[in-house]
Amino acid sequence: SRDGPGGSRRRFGPGPRVSKTRGGRVHRVSRYLAGAVVMSALLLVYLGFAVVYASILLQDDNLIVNVMGVALLVLPILGAWGLVAEWRFGVASSRLRDTLEARGLVPDFPRTTAGRALREQATEMFPQFQADVEAAEDDWVAWFRLGLAYDACGDRRRGRWAIRRAIKIERDQSN
Repeated sequence: SRDGPGGSRRRFGPGPRVSKTRGGRVHRVSRYLAGAVVMSALLLVYLGFAVVYASILLQDDNLIVNVMGVALLVLPILGAWGLVAEWRFGVASSRLRDTLEARGLVPDFPRTTAGRALREQATEMFPQFQADVEAAEDDWVAWFRLGLAYDACGDRRRGRWAIRRAIKIERDQSN
């Protein structure tokens, strides 16, 4: 979000679409979620074709062709595992982000008109998030905010790592 004309808060970029169910509960559906669903469906179709071709290769009498069939069967298993792992991460991180939004604790990094965080300003804000984690290493909120800070600074790999740590800490504290 950024101040729009007249000082009003305005959201840039592809924001969520809001729909209400019969019970009046609000559901947010973002374009990113819709894209992830479409890409997941396409991956599942591809993995299905790979399994079919692997089974065809496994029925051949030639040993080399059978080895290729086994190799082709391993790839869909790895692909399905990766797909499930990414969906679990997405659901868990969205749940934690929603919790932080409800508490008003999501960092508000300065953004471009396209909605991307400005790296220079995010880098200036980063030491505070790092200090929060160092002060409370078992606080999932601090780790999640650190992950968002890493992402805003352009280090997506470390950002995902910190968010995974936040998910683990929150899950351990819930049990």
